[in-house]
Amino acid sequence: MAEEGLRPIIVKRVRKGGRGGHGGAWKIAYADFVTAMMAFFLLMWLLGSTTRGDLQGIADYFATPLKVAMSGGSGSGDATSIIKGGGKDLTRINGQQKKGEDDTQTAKRLNLNAAKAELEKQDNERLKALKERIEHAIQTIPNLRQYANQLLIDITSEGLRIQIVDEQNRPMFALAKAELQPYTKVILHELAPMLNDLPNKISLSGHTDATPYSNGEKSYSNWELSSDRANASRRELIAGGLDEKKVLRVVGLSSAVLFDAANPYNPVNRRISIIVMNKKTEDSITKAAQNADVSDHDSAQQAVNTVAQTAPPAAAPLPASANTAAAK
Repeated sequence: MAEEGLRPIIVKRVRKGGRGGHGGAWKIAYADFVTAMMAFFLLMWLLGSTTRGDLQGIADYFATPLKVAMSGGSGSGDATSIIKGGGKDLTRINGQQKKGEDDTQTAKRLNLNAAKAELEKQDNERLKALKERIEHAIQTIPNLRQYANQLLIDITSEGLRIQIVDEQNRPMFALAKAELQPYTKVILHELAPMLNDLPNKISLSGHTDATPYSNGEKSYSNWELSSDRANASRRELIAGGLDEKKVLRVVGLSSAVLFDAANPYNPVNRRISIIVMNKKTEDSITKAAQNADVSDHDSAQQAVNTVAQTAPPAAAPLPASANTAAAK
């Protein structure tokens, strides 16, 4: 009966750890998740508030990072900086040009300049070939070989220049007239077909020496004489086969441009200059003509009538023997 009076002994054992879902590891995972979401939303906010120009710059950087890094500068990838590019529209992408656009425009300019240089080179080569052909013709064609001393050929900034000059005892024109000598016509007839071989336009200019007319510049003078001789040469070239559409300019320069400036009375100053113009010279003359300011017909006719009413009657030109002090 004594055993019935004993109390049972209860032993409580405390187990440390092993609480399963009640540990702290989940807090670390949750913190990492919240941090990642915050970074994600921050990235989305930045992308949403960035202009298209900056986005394009960022895209260019990730596409070619080495290229952008080498170009450097505070504006790398920045196409809309107000300081750099300017403008009211911050979304524009042509304020400060991207490096890629600069390279494209530069390439286009280089290609255009290269094309122009190639055209000029080809034009010069054609003129040099024509020069060699004419020089060969002068040496082989009897009608030209005997006048070789009076045919001067060179390349100038305007193109290929062919000068037909006077000699002391063999002038190209009659005394103080625009009448060509027979051998001058022969020379022009031989040159005309060769000038047709190139598409280049032709310029003709007449020159005299400095010997003045007895009445000076008041009436018929060296200016009119040089112009008449240039036109006479033009007509003879066309008669020899030159395409009349190739002639772009005919001028008389009197003694303003001397061949022998040291001796203004030298017969060599009396000459006809034929220039096969290069493309640059031809374009400059054509553009100058297109930009000329021409009045309307009524205003032009009124001006002509006014000059005709107020101008004194022109004096009759003196005979050629009295007009000149020497052969012109």
